[in-house]
Amino acid sequence: MAFIYLGLGTNLGDKESNLQKAITFIERRIGRVVSLSAFYETAPWGFVSVHSFLNAVVCVETSILPRQLLNKTQSIEKEIGRTSKSVNHTYADRLIDIDLLLYDDQEINEPDLIIPHPLMTDRKFVMEPLAEIAPNLTHPVLKKTMKELSDLLK
Repeated sequence: MAFIYLGLGTNLGDKESNLQKAITFIERRIGRVVSLSAFYETAPWGFVSVHSFLNAVVCVETSILPRQLLNKTQSIEKEIGRTSKSVNHTYADRLIDIDLLLYDDQEINEPDLIIPHPLMTDRKFVMEPLAEIAPNLTHPVLKKTMKELSDLLK
């Protein structure tokens, strides 16, 4: 069994409901939710929008391998109503976004799957909720705790 961390975000529709649906699907299809951060209201990152985001991070215990995990999270996004993924860091409003942040202490570098998530440490909306639920977890590449990395963004 692996412990994975997923970043969740939404800025359209009933945001709290969107996050709750995603969490329910994750628990049914991916594994046991071990911990869930508070929901954080944040400004859009990487693009301009009048819609604020609601973000959270969830830790899940799973036996699903990383490639299948990516497929399952993308399937959940589509089921909730996401129609397209960001391409080349071109972001847009979305009903749900599920990012695979960490998979145990694994490092994966494939064209469409990079773990740890390459932008996670630049995003306060990821690091703050991640540090809330796993402050002493060490980033497998940077060798700093999530709390240390989060504090760098304040």
